[in-house]
Amino acid sequence: MSTIHFQRLAQCGYFGLLILVPTWHLYLSPPALDINPWLVMLIWLIPLLFPLKGIVQGNPYTYAWSGFIALIYIMHACVIIMSDEQERWLAVVELVLASLFLAGNIYFAKYKGQELGLSIRKKKTKK
Repeated sequence: MSTIHFQRLAQCGYFGLLILVPTWHLYLSPPALDINPWLVMLIWLIPLLFPLKGIVQGNPYTYAWSGFIALIYIMHACVIIMSDEQERWLAVVELVLASLFLAGNIYFAKYKGQELGLSIRKKKTKK
């Protein structure tokens, strides 16, 4: 697979989460009546907005660190899958999208960094 395929994989997961989060919390399964669904939706949506510019621009550094954000949604999905039978199907969708986002991030950042000649390892000096 080429670098662009991993970028598209990450973008599919990312933009899928951007669509799923508001849809889930506002329409498909809003929270209990005593909690404002807009507040819950914003709490879950705001972390996804931080990497938006870098994801659109194709910045490999943004793809690398936004993998940590994907982990939040993977953990959330796992908790909901184990605890809430009614929202389980939504959590499975979230898990799939967040996993695509994470996997795409990892491989895009790795291969794009190699293409650009970037390295996190110190180069050995000759004595």
